[in-house]
Amino acid sequence: MSRVLVGLAFVVLALWVFAIIDLILIEERRIRGLNKVLWLFVILLLPAIGAILWFTIGRGSASEEARRTIGPDDDPTFLRNLRRDEELDKRIRRLEQELADLDDDPPKD
Repeated sequence: MSRVLVGLAFVVLALWVFAIIDLILIEERRIRGLNKVLWLFVILLLPAIGAILWFTIGRGSASEEARRTIGPDDDPTFLRNLRRDEELDKRIRRLEQELADLDDDPPKD
């Protein structure tokens, strides 16, 4: 009986440590429900239940993140392309102005 309890305690301890390490290493945007600090308190205060809750509720999967749509304000590629388009528009306006200035010059004889 004592071996079973020691084994169960070891499994709970291992799960608890693994949950804490996983929480610390995971990216913030993959966390669901609470923020990292609150999840840490849940895991620390409720070792077995907190770890199970973390793996079932709090930890989002990578495929779930890929399916989640993000708005254009959060998409770095969109923002980079937007800045690039603005720079191209400025360059085009500057070149058009230079061409217009060249057309305004009277012909030299």
